Amino acid sequence: MSKFHYFALCALFPVAGYVFADGFGVKSGNPLITGTPYEVHDGTRPQPRIVENAGSVSVKPPADAIVLFGGENLDAWTSNNGPAAWEVKNGAMVAAKADVVTKQSFGAIQLHAEWRAPAGRPVNGQSGGNSGIFLMGRYEVQVLQSHNNKTYPDGQAGSLYGQCPPLVNATTAQGEWQSYDVIFTPPVYEGETVKEPAYVTIIHNGVVVQNHRPYLGPSSHKTLASYPKNHPETGPIRLQFHGDPMEFRNFWVRPLGEYDSEK
Repeated sequence: MSKFHYFALCALFPVAGYVFADGFGVKSGNPLITGTPYEVHDGTRPQPRIVENAGSVSVKPPADAIVLFGGENLDAWTSNNGPAAWEVKNGAMVAAKADVVTKQSFGAIQLHAEWRAPAGRPVNGQSGGNSGIFLMGRYEVQVLQSHNNKTYPDGQAGSLYGQCPPLVNATTAQGEWQSYDVIFTPPVYEGETVKEPAYVTIIHNGVVVQNHRPYLGPSSHKTLASYPKNHPETGPIRLQFHGDPMEFRNFWVRPLGEYDSEK
């Protein structure tokens, strides 16, 4: 049997209680997530309830924001230390060929981004409408067309991928713009010991989907996340190319300063 036919069959039929594709509705066979009865990418985890909303909340960059994409060029981004592999079309940056990474590095930030999956494109689980925003290049905020598209909950839009599903599913129809407003603080180390984990708050289309939620460690696929002994204070933002022409616009960040500081 060819590899193609083998994986096609595995995608359609459970094998010993597991599946090898999207995994909705069945156990994944991956490790248990610490503090929960659920496995990484567990298809039996409860599906977040759907919250209908008006869609993208577009916010103009404040005066102190760093605009990473304003609709014209990819000057703030790179791919493999060369020119950004993505394209600019109709005021949007369109995923293609490889991941893109910011030339600047950031720690604690406020981030705004708008994204969409093109209308009319076949979407099934993790395929067809998938990307990700990796804070510090490590901590993923999942980007997925999750409207009328069931998948394992820790892989839905607004999830901490492989760790924590969103509180609710706020994704609107395919082809419509979505918005993320993200508040992120990096982990705090004392030597090689993690004193505080990384935390994130995510607002999707004006709806809170993650409320000051800790990351269990840098994001990973099918494995348990854990913190390394050594960790940088800052890192670039990475946008994932998952094989789908996902679109982004109005992408900006504000580095967060300290309280009682004039800087």
